[in-house]
Amino acid sequence: MQISPGKLWGLRRLADAAGHWKMVAIDQRTPLFGPIAEKRGTREPPREDVVAVKRLLAKHLAPQASAILMDPNYAYANCIGEIPADIGLMLSYEHSVTENTPLGRKSIPIPEWSVGKTRRIGGDAVKVLVWYRPDASPEVRAHQEAFVQAAGEACARQDIVMLLEVLIYPLPGEDPASLELRREELVIESIRPFCDPKFGVDIFKVEPPGPIHQVPDPDGKAAAALQRGYDRMAAMLPRPWVMLSAGAGAEDFLRSLHYAYRAGAAGYLAGRAIWSEAFAHFPDYAAMERSLATESMAICDRLNALTDAKGHAWHAHRAFGGKMPAPALREPVFPEGYAAA
Repeated sequence: MQISPGKLWGLRRLADAAGHWKMVAIDQRTPLFGPIAEKRGTREPPREDVVAVKRLLAKHLAPQASAILMDPNYAYANCIGEIPADIGLMLSYEHSVTENTPLGRKSIPIPEWSVGKTRRIGGDAVKVLVWYRPDASPEVRAHQEAFVQAAGEACARQDIVMLLEVLIYPLPGEDPASLELRREELVIESIRPFCDPKFGVDIFKVEPPGPIHQVPDPDGKAAAALQRGYDRMAAMLPRPWVMLSAGAGAEDFLRSLHYAYRAGAAGYLAGRAIWSEAFAHFPDYAAMERSLATESMAICDRLNALTDAKGHAWHAHRAFGGKMPAPALREPVFPEGYAAA
């Protein structure tokens, strides 16, 4: 199989030498804002604190990753100097603020940001998070699908990798705990629409189609039933995929990764599973830095060792026939025929 040269180079840039994606997220906004504001006793989190936290995360964790995910609002300008030049770079596309209607959530891009700007600063990939429920209203689903399709079309024009993260959420008036009873079906059916090639997804970032917390022992009696859910999801995905931590602790996330790698995952893209224990020390920055240098580093080491042992190269996915794809170039007329627009 051939793929466009920009996307191919981006997929390679995000991976390690073995083709595994070991990706760390520091693009979180809302999960940082609340705890910081609470501990500072302010209505809004002080910007200098958000920036300082992200800078520490970048400094300690980027060297352990094959790629790092940043937001353009707080992280990029303040943290890019902490990122080794051989690490892949992803930028978020979606705004942390959503339009919460009585019928479901609607996503919008980050104001004053775009796929083109991500490409211009040297990004290797665009991360698009979409909140989606297959049982939301048709109007909300159509909005969310149009949001993703517009991002995918922009990524195709800029020839940059699109990584899509699909997250389920409780609808207005719905008990969040009730989702856990239907998690497998909700996760799988929320991803399904975006498997259509028209969305242009290059990497799927998926949440567990089963428990996030108290994950069954992957070698225990309950493992087979949970593995079937992962295998169902993997069979549907038309492109390589990574597992997200979804707010799980390190031990639960490591267990989830066992199931994901059995199903063919190419790696992980995680944030809080790696650095939440360190962030709990805020606003004691010295304690936070010590924890990042010890506990968080140890978690990275375990995640990477498991990925080395059990993960799959991204190009081993059936979409590529198990081979590294070639760049889609029209020899001998390259470069005339490339990106004519």
